[in-house]
Amino acid sequence: MKAPYVNELGPNEPGRNPIVTGSFLVHSKEIRQKKNGDEYLSLTLGDRTGELDAKMWDNISEARDRFERDDFVKVKGLVQIFHNRPQLTIHNIRRMDDSEIDYADYFPCSRRDPEEMWAELRGMVAGMTNPHLKALLEAMLDDEDIAARYRRAPAAKQIHHAFLGGLLEHVLSVSALAKLAAAHYPHVDADLLLTGVALHDIGKIYELNYERGFSYSGAGQLLGHISIAMRMVADKLRGLPEFPDKLRTLVEHMILSHHGRLEFGSPKLPQFPEALLLHYLDDLDSKMECMRALIENDRQVEGCFTIYSPALERPALKKDRFLEDESEGAQGARRPAPQPAAGEAATAPPAPPRFAPRLDSPFADKLKYALQPRQET
Repeated sequence: MKAPYVNELGPNEPGRNPIVTGSFLVHSKEIRQKKNGDEYLSLTLGDRTGELDAKMWDNISEARDRFERDDFVKVKGLVQIFHNRPQLTIHNIRRMDDSEIDYADYFPCSRRDPEEMWAELRGMVAGMTNPHLKALLEAMLDDEDIAARYRRAPAAKQIHHAFLGGLLEHVLSVSALAKLAAAHYPHVDADLLLTGVALHDIGKIYELNYERGFSYSGAGQLLGHISIAMRMVADKLRGLPEFPDKLRTLVEHMILSHHGRLEFGSPKLPQFPEALLLHYLDDLDSKMECMRALIENDRQVEGCFTIYSPALERPALKKDRFLEDESEGAQGARRPAPQPAAGEAATAPPAPPRFAPRLDSPFADKLKYALQPRQET
């Protein structure tokens, strides 16, 4: 079993050995220069519990060519706190063979069982009443390649649901919100809305690579998941000649407009209720997951706020730590002052000195001389 995990590496504490030996996946690798011109390695290492900043300052001439990004490495080094976060200073590093590792230790994944989630999605589609929309979704989900990728794909490279099974978890979460919203707004077509939920991000199964690290595929970089999803829908509709043309236009518009705004990469703005609702529910779920992950994975040692999140355009409050600090402060304020025992003088103990002054320095001699009382003449 792998040990330690990233989330087990923290500040120096009694009983904690700051020298660690462990195995990690290389998420990023850069060769940089010190001020004196010498090179050093700047790495981001990770496993299923998070990421760790790492530096190798010395003896990198051989180490730099031993491994690349997305390789598994064994490292030995010193864990220290730098800028309020753990940082690993690497002393030794070597590339590991795939036979030495268990992939489950290195890739974050959904806490839900993928087969259970898949069954839930299939059940949602089976319960739809519109025969055309139901047939389109079943054609998608019956495709073995799509089904296998849909079970495993992350919903994003970094921002939200960036873990194996994340796309499916995200789709089911938005589906639950969509059902509530459709029940609240009677003019909303629930089947059309759920179709948009199931298909809006389906292009990500081909946009992203997720066999080792998470990265963009060639098609992902050249086309993006919206264009890929449009192509996937067109491919399946060729086998459904009776699918209404106008209904097809509505489905395509939902995929094209689900980012909501042109500056967010949306080719079109949502222009009917189901499309607008899909955008807001998708945005809500992604933002809530982004904040959850930001708080849960933050490596700040002190303070109640996380690091700044570019995706959320703010840091996030660690609410539990904030409330815990407030509670401790309130308890301290209510604690009664100790009472003197009978017969003892009610005098306060002297306050401890804030520092220990030197009494033998030249400055101290001058100060003592200046404070001596002067005889009047």
